Amino acid sequence: MDESERSLVTAFRAGDARAVERMYERWGRLVYTLALRSLGNQSDAEDVTQQVFVAAWQGRSGYDPQRAKLATWLMGITRNKIIDAYQSRTRRERELAALMESVYLQSLTWTDHIADSVAMSEELETLEAVPQQIMRLAFYDRLTHTQIATQLDLPLGTVKSHIRRSLLRLRARLEDADDA
Repeated sequence: MDESERSLVTAFRAGDARAVERMYERWGRLVYTLALRSLGNQSDAEDVTQQVFVAAWQGRSGYDPQRAKLATWLMGITRNKIIDAYQSRTRRERELAALMESVYLQSLTWTDHIADSVAMSEELETLEAVPQQIMRLAFYDRLTHTQIATQLDLPLGTVKSHIRRSLLRLRARLEDADDA
């Protein structure tokens, strides 16, 4: 280790902010170039470069000049930050893919619901007045059998019978439509 690097290491380990500035001037371009070549993205490379020198500054007390040269130590930090950036990118891509799939599935559910509503509405029109009213209360207002009976002042058994017959009729009509 030459005298200029020895004084840089001493100043850096002592917490002299000018030392990290000198390190950046000396190795910043190398760190940036490695990050850019590895990540292929200028913004990610800039982030990694900043993270490397912040991590070096924060971890300066752990640097041992007997184990590695300062440049070698920085390259180790660079390698780790590039790996972190890859992992972060992969995680973001997975999260985005999951979000896109969720949005797609919700849109399918939404369009299926609309299609079902349109088909049901058309089929309800074919029912007689009382069964049609009962089915609309059940289907659109989501009332229970008891609530429908109370609202229409009909016996509960009558409401249940109308719903059962109407559902069987609607199912048969929809199955016929699917077969056509």
